Amino acid sequence: MRVVVTGATGNCGTALIRRLAAEPAVDSIVGVARRAPDWSPAKTDWRTADVGQDDLVPILQRADAVVHLAWQMQPSHNIAQLLRTNVLGSRRVFEAAATAGVRSVVYASSVGAYSPGPADRDTLVDESWPTDGIQTSRYSKEKAAVERILDRVEERHPQLRVVRIRPCLIFQRDMGAEAHRFFIGPLLPRSLVRPSVLPVLPMPSAIRAQAVHTDDMADAYRLAVLHSVRGAFNIGNEPRLTPQVIASVFGARHVAVPAKVARAAVSAAWYSRIVPVDAGWVDMALQAPLLDWTRARTELGWAPTVSSTDALLELVNGIREGAGAPTPALDPSYTSAPSGAGASPTS
Repeated sequence: MRVVVTGATGNCGTALIRRLAAEPAVDSIVGVARRAPDWSPAKTDWRTADVGQDDLVPILQRADAVVHLAWQMQPSHNIAQLLRTNVLGSRRVFEAAATAGVRSVVYASSVGAYSPGPADRDTLVDESWPTDGIQTSRYSKEKAAVERILDRVEERHPQLRVVRIRPCLIFQRDMGAEAHRFFIGPLLPRSLVRPSVLPVLPMPSAIRAQAVHTDDMADAYRLAVLHSVRGAFNIGNEPRLTPQVIASVFGARHVAVPAKVARAAVSAAWYSRIVPVDAGWVDMALQAPLLDWTRARTELGWAPTVSSTDALLELVNGIREGAGAPTPALDPSYTSAPSGAGASPTS
């Protein structure tokens, strides 16, 4: 089996490459990224390409499956560039796969594609929940837009096996430097992102989330490539990350903050270019549903091996240590947002 992975140098891409390299059923891997890494995993060849503009058909020819992970998070103020990579780029990958005769497409969707969750924030939703996104979140709207693109691709190409993986937050130690660069910025020094340093953690009480370790996430993508399944699969985990649970990971005390105050503060900081993420991420934390991953367990045979809290703690330690990996996307020495496909904590 020949597998192409777009966004192969990012958080999930590097872990998936390692998983596929160790998989006996996979004979060759093509890693696609804007910049080739100084890394030579087994069975893997690198192709440099921008999914938003380069010809992808030659790269996908003779492939049995493509796993589309490429997604750009920054620069968050350049909306046109993000749309070109995330929405147009995704469409170009899917259309190139159909043209090249690829049999299977596995797409990294997200919990962010879902519409706001139930009023009871602790209720889990399955894959039938609407995927119209959260309209005040740019990231969420882009993920929902790609779901609609995939709907049309499946209608036009019924022979193409399409799998949509919709994960919760995805964490590992090696994304520490990238996470600080892309989502926190200089406002909070890395030295303060560690347990027992912050005495209080201000956060709206309604926030709910789940987190999965990147290695467990990579295994879900591997299983989706190998199994003859179609459709959407949620990837969730326990325990649920409530403000109290998150505060306990930091050894801090949760202090409730009104949602409007938190949103206004993040919005002002983003417009002032103090933080790299906009207020839409606050809206997702307050509205995105929690995921029921029964289908992944029963049809893919997937189960998490690292808890949500342990995955979060590993990320916190990675941020403090400035941890990374030998790829351009995860390189701790990289100091500016890349112009190509980057990584996401939810894709």
